Amino acid sequence: QVHLVASGGGLVQAGGSLRLSCVASGSVGTIRSMGWYRQAPGKQRELVARITGGGSTNYADSVKDRFTISRDITKNTVHLQMSSLKPEDTAVYYCNVDLWDYSGSPGNYWGQGTQVTVSS
Repeated sequence: QVHLVASGGGLVQAGGSLRLSCVASGSVGTIRSMGWYRQAPGKQRELVARITGGGSTNYADSVKDRFTISRDITKNTVHLQMSSLKPEDTAVYYCNVDLWDYSGSPGNYWGQGTQVTVSS
């Protein structure tokens, strides 16, 4: 089993910054990719940013040039640095990991979500 614990959400004014972190623990064999998704009230969950084990990244168009995803392989951790935040970034942010566990089985896991609220 794999557990993800996300942290760093909160309330910030428009134009401000927040940094989200997510740590994976348990049967974390080889991480294929880690990412952040978000879900605003009444909307579907959407990809925000993702980073592969090799360091390749992709971002939603709405966050490009404002958000930066990074990872610490040695700590099974992924971060999301969010800058120039806008009210439309308000959502619950979820961490996700795609990996092979110690037995070599593929797995995809979600964290518990952390609320980000941007006031205008």
